[in-house]
Amino acid sequence: MTTLFDPIKVGALSLPSRIAMAPMTRSRTDQPGNLPNDMMAAYYAQRASAGLIITEATQISRQGQGYSFTPGIHSDDQVAGWRVVTQAVHEAGGRIVNQLWHVGRMGHGMFHADGLPVAPSAIAPDASVWVVDPKTNRAGMVECPVPRALKTTEIAEVVADYAAAARNAKVAGFDGVEIHAANGYLIDAFLRFSSNKRQDRYGGSVKNRIRFAIEVVEAVAAEIGADRVGLRISPFITQRGMDDPSAPETILEMAKALARIGIAYIHIAEADWDDAPETPRAFRSALREVFSGSIIVAGGYDKERAKVILDAGLADVVAFGRAFIANPDLPRRFAEDLPLSVFDSETLFGGDHQGYTTYGPYAPGA
Repeated sequence: MTTLFDPIKVGALSLPSRIAMAPMTRSRTDQPGNLPNDMMAAYYAQRASAGLIITEATQISRQGQGYSFTPGIHSDDQVAGWRVVTQAVHEAGGRIVNQLWHVGRMGHGMFHADGLPVAPSAIAPDASVWVVDPKTNRAGMVECPVPRALKTTEIAEVVADYAAAARNAKVAGFDGVEIHAANGYLIDAFLRFSSNKRQDRYGGSVKNRIRFAIEVVEAVAAEIGADRVGLRISPFITQRGMDDPSAPETILEMAKALARIGIAYIHIAEADWDDAPETPRAFRSALREVFSGSIIVAGGYDKERAKVILDAGLADVVAFGRAFIANPDLPRRFAEDLPLSVFDSETLFGGDHQGYTTYGPYAPGA
């Protein structure tokens, strides 16, 4: 019977357990330049007992940014900052991959010279993003504008940006990368009719809808090796204008192509809000049939739910998000059945050490 504490090989990575730290935006970079810093190095090193750390989403280019203070991996200074992070995690015995991100239409106009995010089509996402007003320094959720449609010639440039980011991640010392293709961001938008009305090279058939994703994966794999690449999906998301009943079928077709490329894993981002759609067992089983790599799941899991899905053979690794924020020693707490601390949601985005590196390991009576 598989447990959370069994080791596993995921592509080129040997993990000591099946407990992963899920990617979580925390917006703690140094400004200007969206630079990873020593505080971030301390934060990730505190959580190095995870079988695998997946970093917060990291923009592959200036165009790829949509939220304030999120890190990039497209400048030399950003790469140098991330190198401090990876060294700290490795010295603490951990393994860490960088999540590569282009927000697409899920962004604010303040990050673009023309005031417009980019997307497959000029369709607004019906969503908001967290930004800090540079004039007032006030932070809050702001509605996304209508994006502009990418020109066909620009799509190849974005693919090249992904490849460059993967190359930079290798230089920065990451053990691999995870491509963010979920939650309504750029790659996910190409996969769905609800956000992609293009009728040219990337529109229409399932084959064409997955083409951008496959080109990105191939370009990234060419830089760092397919066995060090993962891809995150969210087949059943309905938020952000992404409700598309055909998305699961499209994603299963994409998974077949990913299996042929030989990537290390697929990471299912499951909705965890009240009344959210569940991921059907039939989809999980179908994904197992068409994809030969490892499967990571994340979204509201606790120790008991993790045991159930591992026992069923429908996942190989379970990623925990909020639990890792307030419990940097989460694997130990699971192993010894220790109580879990609850994170402060008010300190989730932005700020300083408080609510970031101030959570400590378990201490009786604390």
